[in-house]
Amino acid sequence: MLTLLNISNIALIDDLQVEFERGLNLLTGETGSGKSIIVDALGVLIGGRFAADMIKAGETRAFIEGLFSVGRNPELEALLAAAGIELSAEEERLEILIRRELTATGRNKIFINHQIATLALLKELRQFLVDIHGQGEQQTLFNPDTHLELLDEYAGLLNLRQEVAAHYKQWLARKRELDELRKDDAEKFQLLDILRFQIDELERAQLSIGEDERLEEERRRLNNVEKLTTMGGESYGLIYEDNDSAIARIGQATRRVEELAQYESSFKNYLEGLQSARALLEDLAFALRDFAAGLEFSPTRLGEVENRLAEISRLKRKYGGTIESALEHLEKSSDRLLHIEHSDEREKELQKSLSAARRQYLEVARQLHAKRDKAAQSFAKRVVGDLAEVAMENARFEARIHAPVEAELMDEEAARHFHARGIDLVEFYVSANVGEEVRPLAKVASGGEASRLMLVLKTIANASEYPRTIVFDEIDTGIGGRVSEAVGVKLKRLSASNQVLCVTHQAQIARFADTHLLVQKSVIEGRTAVSLDKLNTKGRVEEIARMLTGTAITETARRHAKELLKV
Repeated sequence: MLTLLNISNIALIDDLQVEFERGLNLLTGETGSGKSIIVDALGVLIGGRFAADMIKAGETRAFIEGLFSVGRNPELEALLAAAGIELSAEEERLEILIRRELTATGRNKIFINHQIATLALLKELRQFLVDIHGQGEQQTLFNPDTHLELLDEYAGLLNLRQEVAAHYKQWLARKRELDELRKDDAEKFQLLDILRFQIDELERAQLSIGEDERLEEERRRLNNVEKLTTMGGESYGLIYEDNDSAIARIGQATRRVEELAQYESSFKNYLEGLQSARALLEDLAFALRDFAAGLEFSPTRLGEVENRLAEISRLKRKYGGTIESALEHLEKSSDRLLHIEHSDEREKELQKSLSAARRQYLEVARQLHAKRDKAAQSFAKRVVGDLAEVAMENARFEARIHAPVEAELMDEEAARHFHARGIDLVEFYVSANVGEEVRPLAKVASGGEASRLMLVLKTIANASEYPRTIVFDEIDTGIGGRVSEAVGVKLKRLSASNQVLCVTHQAQIARFADTHLLVQKSVIEGRTAVSLDKLNTKGRVEEIARMLTGTAITETARRHAKELLKV
């Protein structure tokens, strides 16, 4: 659910912070007070189109920020993880902070949990966070994918859906493996020659990790034999052989310290260190002597090293730039060669496995289709009945299921009908007026009708596994009295499983609010500003009385408001 919304420099809003609660949050206020600005800002926050003229006059920058608290959802978490956005693995609920910074030039930045994000990711997240239904907007209700989800939620088919998805995943994995094998098979003869050549070339080279570094060191040594011999001999002399060598001086120093230690015992502590230093220098001296004595310039060996390094360099350039990548290429090529050489046997195994996976998928997909088909009629009947309660008594509604016939499922192109959600396509058809044929929902429903239809659909489906924030902007357009009461009841029922935000002008709807927010417009120092207040019981009585009578609030209106609120 949306817990906090911050808006700065949007339209008439300077700075506005709104805290929303669970249940039904209602926004009321006089016409033009700025209620829809808040809804529009929320739409922009979750990926809606931003127009530069939304920024408050005289300002160059604006921002919208929203904090969402949602239950753990594997699909949502996978989406965020793929985008590199970290979430706590221990918290029972996820907190997602979205911030969108806007400029008058049209450039904007998006942050999710303080990490820079893309508009595409924001739009993908929207389905998990917010549904907005307002005048003239065509959002999730007009997407046939949503129709299938609503029907499945109503029919309680989510568990069977998961089973279908699991079988689909198995079938798809077998199909992809078989397609890859056949692709290799089509290129088999060319591939066999290439792979065998590359494997033979790399095996003959007998590369070992670190060999190039060892050979480079040996080449440097061979190219500098004379210099190294001189340096080794001189170092040996300085440390051991010369009259004033380091060993001789350490011996003298040791004798002096031993004598001092007879008078000052603290110097005894240094004698062991001097002996260790002498031993270390002797080891170094003998190593230098042996190194210098063993040096010998060999043109033959230098040539061998040069040739080997050239061969290694050629193979590194050819197979990825390093010895490690060349050895990895050898391993992969060997596996692929073995795979191709035994492709006939593997293809038979995969065909058998694919056929079994296909049968299992179709079996559960047909079960899912049958249950959807059975549920569609009762679903449509419920929708028509509830639409009549919200001033759409002439509406007709159908949930049409498009599924391939058996012959289509048996032909070679059957796979085009397979999906993780089954073999069905579901689309809602509606007629809002007498004498009109039912047509696809997106082509016939107005904004107000779409909002009421979504309210009815959501209430009937009652999706609560992964609740979201559902926003209705002026759902009460063109209705009043008893119909408003029915809309309020449905909003209240929906808010038991999803957080609901609703902009309304109807007192009969406002009475059902769990949280009542009053939006007001005022003029401060010659500039128009929008403010928002969370109303207590007394404030709600006054606001509902205003909604009943207008600006002149009477005692009769207050009594009526108290009756509505039952206070």
